[in-house]
Amino acid sequence: MIHSLSGGELNIHNKYDYAKVQIKEEGVKELWFISPFPELLAGDRVLVPYGEDVIEAEVIRIDRSVDEYSFPLPVKRLKKIIKIL
Repeated sequence: MIHSLSGGELNIHNKYDYAKVQIKEEGVKELWFISPFPELLAGDRVLVPYGEDVIEAEVIRIDRSVDEYSFPLPVKRLKKIIKIL
């Protein structure tokens, strides 16, 4: 357990890989997902949850090892990439 100098406990923040994907469903949309795949690269095709379905998308950006509180979207609201194709 880590404590600050003032006697309180420091929170340990989780780090995640975030992937921005382009979905060509009902027009073009760009959405962020959490990537559980360290080998994921921009340009890879992936399966992602989209509403009640699972659809194919293309990774256009990856932000690696970002603190959960530094990312502009809350982790609780993001879904995970299901599979690399």
